[in-house]
Amino acid sequence: MFSFFRAETRRDVFLHAIIALLAAAILVVGFFNVYLPYITNHGETITVPNLMGMHKDQLEEFLSERDLDFQIDDSAYHAGGQPFLVFQQYPLPGSKVKQNRKIYLSINSKNPPLVKMPALLNRSFENARRELESFGLLPGEISYIPDLQQNAVLKQMFRGREIAEGEPIAKGSKIDLVIGDGLGAKELNVPDLSGMPMDEAILVLQGSNLQKGTVIAEEKPGAAANTIIRQKPGPGTRIREGDMVDLWVAGKPEAEETE
Repeated sequence: MFSFFRAETRRDVFLHAIIALLAAAILVVGFFNVYLPYITNHGETITVPNLMGMHKDQLEEFLSERDLDFQIDDSAYHAGGQPFLVFQQYPLPGSKVKQNRKIYLSINSKNPPLVKMPALLNRSFENARRELESFGLLPGEISYIPDLQQNAVLKQMFRGREIAEGEPIAKGSKIDLVIGDGLGAKELNVPDLSGMPMDEAILVLQGSNLQKGTVIAEEKPGAAANTIIRQKPGPGTRIREGDMVDLWVAGKPEAEETE
């Protein structure tokens, strides 16, 4: 029997080497494909359940029944989301994992953090919207007022009041924006001031959101002193709020003497 293991010739040495290599290969294959899978439950995996939207108080019992563990890795505020619910998980639902694998979870927090109000004034609406989103804020009601700065933010408002740059505000809050319409002012018809006394004409202009322009004295026979005999722009002309109307009056107007 023992004569088989004797290496008396080169052929015997070569044969013994082949036998040794085969034995080693069998041991390696057996270790990785039989022994190791046996002690590590190779092939026995658990499908990760979908935990999205689950309350954190339900997690321990739910996952322990499935031989899984969990760890709350992050807590963040999401506007409109219910507090303490899962909004992110890893591994993802449907993944195959080993028994007792730890699932890392992100939970929606109850209270929003405070952020500093960004500066939006004189920015375009689109630029302001992106800036709000970068701070975790939302655009609220959008209103337009007459102003030559078309599409520019003229006021930033929170709950009916102007809010200054840098003021603390809860993340997720809505910021109302007042935007310029690019027209500068609303258009209106110039009123007819002919025959009015100077002081009455000025009151009519003010009531129409117009201004008194240049006042020119001009003699006109038969016209009462200090009454309007001509105006520019003429009655019915379309002009913008705040524009000026030049006036011609009979004689020398008292308003000119007191200025």
